[in-house]
Amino acid sequence: MGVDSPDPRPPHSGIFFAVTVNFDLFGNPFVEKPRRRGRPKHEATAKTRKRVSMLVALGWGNQRIASTLQITLPTLHKYYFYELAEREAARDMLEARRLEIAWDMAEGGNVGALREFGKLLDRNDRMEAERLFENSPDAAVEKPERIGKKKMDDLRALDADADLMAELEREASHNAHH
Repeated sequence: MGVDSPDPRPPHSGIFFAVTVNFDLFGNPFVEKPRRRGRPKHEATAKTRKRVSMLVALGWGNQRIASTLQITLPTLHKYYFYELAEREAARDMLEARRLEIAWDMAEGGNVGALREFGKLLDRNDRMEAERLFENSPDAAVEKPERIGKKKMDDLRALDADADLMAELEREASHNAHH
């Protein structure tokens, strides 16, 4: 009993190692060796939903967004249907959010935010003026009447006759001087 016997447990058995998670360039976790065959199931997070909404607002196409998220197009449609459905209003929603943030900061006394809010407001007013101008009846330019093939051939024939007559008159006047 007086002799210390060696501890039969390995020296590190009481210490738990922290598992390190590897991240790619964009902060997405990845597994070095997949445990199962095939691609791991995609999980839609609040962060990726916001990213998809932002990319839709910037006018990106579905294939480009799917490539950015490293998912297939059907997976994009499956998990982000509502974000993709708001494509028409996405840009306006983004602008509204920018205005809201600038206004909140300006109300808090941030002078730079107040200036930025003024710029955003001016930009919004210009966009509204352009939209009203585009929809006004004066802005509509009348398109010329489309001419069919037969009518075009008749016009070309008249032009050819006029050109021939002008050329004959030049030759006649040239021959008369000699």
